[in-house]
Amino acid sequence: MGLLDSVVGALAGGQSGGESPLLNIVMQLINNPQSGGLGGLVQSFQQGGLGNIVNSWVSTGQNLPISAEQIQAVLGGGKLQDIAAQLGMSAEQASGGLADLLPQVVDKLTPNGQVPEGGDLLAQGLDMLKKGGLFS
Repeated sequence: MGLLDSVVGALAGGQSGGESPLLNIVMQLINNPQSGGLGGLVQSFQQGGLGNIVNSWVSTGQNLPISAEQIQAVLGGGKLQDIAAQLGMSAEQASGGLADLLPQVVDKLTPNGQVPEGGDLLAQGLDMLKKGGLFS
């Protein structure tokens, strides 16, 4: 997972050893080919009735917030329990962390207001992430 490690490092400010486990989970969700990658994740939110929220993250305007409960509704209890177990925290803590981080990551990976098509999303977004930083 060399490329994933590079992206996570860029998002974490390039700190060696400062990798965020939650950020790593978010990047795995976004780059999961079984669920359709970023496009599939966006589609899950749209199908879950949260299209206006997820579309705000993709668009070039202001990101709308999402609640931990909304994250749980879209991802489902089983997936959220798996994420929480990986992070060593409760499902509520995991969904709260995802609610804080996911809008920022999706926003940074879609700087032109569109979900990138084809190829490796992480490779396409790596330069943008390094230039813009996640928390700027």
